[in-house]
Amino acid sequence: MQIAKVVGTVVATKKEGRMDGLKLLLVQPADVEGVSKGGVICAIDSVGAGIDEIVLLASGSSARLTDVTQNKPVDAVIIAIVDTMDVEGKTRYSKSSSNE
Repeated sequence: MQIAKVVGTVVATKKEGRMDGLKLLLVQPADVEGVSKGGVICAIDSVGAGIDEIVLLASGSSARLTDVTQNKPVDAVIIAIVDTMDVEGKTRYSKSSSNE
């Protein structure tokens, strides 16, 4: 799994049939403070994530193991929305404080 930040959306009106109804989001890997780092990835949203949220991302063959993505041609899926991240007893990211 990887920490990532939702940075955008993708609309594709024509796509492989098994992809119909799946929400596509652009995510960028992030550090424990929620700061975006690295290249942008297109991922299926299985949890109702939105722009600027910090999420957990599964990729590779693991991306096809959720109820939403099972047996679908996907390589990345958002599997959780992060509320807080604590490192060595210190809160490094908190969803509530990042929205203030």
